[in-house]
Amino acid sequence: MTGWIHIQNDRTAYTNYYKEMKPEDLEAWPPKFWKFQIETDGKTPVRVVFTDPRRFGRIRLVDCPGDQIRKMSPLVQNGPDPVVDKEIFTLEYLRSKMQKRHVPLKAFILDQTVISGIGNWVADESLYHARLHPEQYCNEFSDEEIKRLHDSIKYVCQTACDLLADSDQFPEDWLFKHRWGKGKKTANVLPNGEKLAFITVGGRTSCYAPALQKKTGHVAPGIKEELLDADEEPKKPKARKSQAHESDAGEESQPRKKNKVKQQNIESEKKPPGSRSANKMNGTPLKTEEEDTGKRRSARLRKF
Repeated sequence: MTGWIHIQNDRTAYTNYYKEMKPEDLEAWPPKFWKFQIETDGKTPVRVVFTDPRRFGRIRLVDCPGDQIRKMSPLVQNGPDPVVDKEIFTLEYLRSKMQKRHVPLKAFILDQTVISGIGNWVADESLYHARLHPEQYCNEFSDEEIKRLHDSIKYVCQTACDLLADSDQFPEDWLFKHRWGKGKKTANVLPNGEKLAFITVGGRTSCYAPALQKKTGHVAPGIKEELLDADEEPKKPKARKSQAHESDAGEESQPRKKNKVKQQNIESEKKPPGSRSANKMNGTPLKTEEEDTGKRRSARLRKF
């Protein structure tokens, strides 16, 4: 989870997050990966901690009334919230923004300056309910498709807020309930039997249903699509030698190389330079120095 506000002796997230934590982590204060702590004054102080293991979040201190916080930087740069700012996030607002840009649709709705509060899974869910392809350019959709997107964004965001983001209570026909099968042996499919696929563009992964979210215009280049196939087992990574084995192998191969070079040097010292090439040219067999020396000695001995 990225960005979590903890209050001591209170639970600020739905149950599944706490189920995944170890008992010692549940009791620890401050929690792991904490970045910021606040403690109120008074007889019974309230302790608040912000945790962020992925380090995506930011903390800023702003001195202003609570109802004016969105007028302060950086929140003033954000676009309207689909739940809070319904009078701003209108169909005409969305249409005008989409027609002025030429970016993939998912990148468009993830832009916080256009719409606030939409993250990766909310974007995929909204596009799934609108039956729109995530990588089609945002200025190539019809008015009817834009209306479907506007309705689905409001529906997904409002439902998630009403359920306090407790995914256990999300509707069973939501993409969220079936999108986590990537990399597993039994890939998940939708209740209607439609297969899911993943698209990776610029390091961001999108989950969608190709048979339902078809292209009606141009899409961004460089798309890598990966279908989830229940019959295909995920590829296992190739086994690599451990670092210790690799170092041992390196140590063994190094002396062998040195010994080979040393042996070649010894053999070259035994042979007089140039004799081999000269004998090859003359066609005569190669004579060693020891043979020549032995003949000279025998000749001298015969004189005496």
